[in-house]
Amino acid sequence: MKRPIFVGIAGGSASGKTSLARALARALPQEGHVLVEQDAYYRSLSHLAIAERAQTNFDHPDAFDWELLRHQITELLAGRAVNAPVYDYAVHDRSATPRRLEPAPLILLEGILAFHDPALRELMDIKVFVDTPSDLRLLRRVQRDTLERARALEAVLEQYEHVVRPMHEQFCESTRQHADVIVPRGAHNRVALEMLHARLMSILATHGESSA
Repeated sequence: MKRPIFVGIAGGSASGKTSLARALARALPQEGHVLVEQDAYYRSLSHLAIAERAQTNFDHPDAFDWELLRHQITELLAGRAVNAPVYDYAVHDRSATPRRLEPAPLILLEGILAFHDPALRELMDIKVFVDTPSDLRLLRRVQRDTLERARALEAVLEQYEHVVRPMHEQFCESTRQHADVIVPRGAHNRVALEMLHARLMSILATHGESSA
């Protein structure tokens, strides 16, 4: 069995990286890919009260369980299924029910710090960075957090100013240097989306031929 192709998709919070990854996933053959979301690998905070969990800096690298993420990506690359964690934003912790991820010819990993870990980065065959202006990212985050997560506007803005923006500047923005492809505006960039889709379909076709 030929080793799967591993694609990383990174970018700032509300940059459109998740939308891009999901748009690609929808356009790809279901049996040909698996989408891994880095947010699912936040460290378990079950030992903390919910009020304390809410104070966690989720944009810092220390918020993620890198060991588990590396292990499960390695397992998928080796052709073995994994039980991935599922993150529940309502309680700031992992759900009790994991998500079964089956191996596939194409593995997509998306997250704000998808390129942060050198060992994971080394495994990637293609690295895509979604580049969106900070004012647009802030607007999208306000809309998402107030409408979808029922958070107060003041709390969203305070978190952005004191946590999201400085963490982006310190840890996320610098990883764009590792990208093979930089996509402005994420899934809204239809030309880039179509080009990436065509490239991944070509890879899948070649993968199928070599496995036959």
